[in-house]
Amino acid sequence: MWHEFRAIVRNQVGPDKLAEENSNVTWNMKLNKLGNLLVIGLMVTCAVCGCRKKPVAVTPIPQRPPGQVGDVSPGRPIEPARETVGYETPSGIPISEVDRTGWREDAEMFKSETVYFDFDSSAIKPGERPKIQTVATYMKANPRVAVRVEGHCDERGTIEYNRALGERRALAIREELVRLGIAPDRISTISYGEERPVDPGHNEEAWRKNRRGEFVILTPP
Repeated sequence: MWHEFRAIVRNQVGPDKLAEENSNVTWNMKLNKLGNLLVIGLMVTCAVCGCRKKPVAVTPIPQRPPGQVGDVSPGRPIEPARETVGYETPSGIPISEVDRTGWREDAEMFKSETVYFDFDSSAIKPGERPKIQTVATYMKANPRVAVRVEGHCDERGTIEYNRALGERRALAIREELVRLGIAPDRISTISYGEERPVDPGHNEEAWRKNRRGEFVILTPP
């Protein structure tokens, strides 16, 4: 009787313990696999970081203080303004080299016909074209005179850029005179850039006056 009771108890308890042991073994195997995956991941991360190139140092570009107008580099002299002669304009209108040394200059005759431009532009505005027409009419009535068109800019921008912009403005007026019937060899151009402001102020009102093209009538001796 006692032996039968012990056998029954052993049969009841044994399978539970065996299941518990199997569960522990399975859990330990899972932990080992997780640990191995973490180690492999760490090794791969270290390898990638070790192969990554170090960033190349970038030399900073020096900046001008805010509001400062640019200029040409030190030691590079600015060429004096000179008349444009002996080449073709962008539109293909030739410029003949004509020596007008000793001709009388009159910069006041058409001072009221000064042509004004928008900021950073060499396009002639419709409202300015009648001024050029007035000069063309005078030159047709006086075939011996010539004209020099002077291009000017405001102070914003570099000296070199403004010299080029002033030249484009003078050439734009010249091409309009040619379109109105004036012979190209009677018109010379020159750019003063920002060098000869009519208003020395540093505001929009002054800049508007300085963005201009002026006419100088040349009369032979």
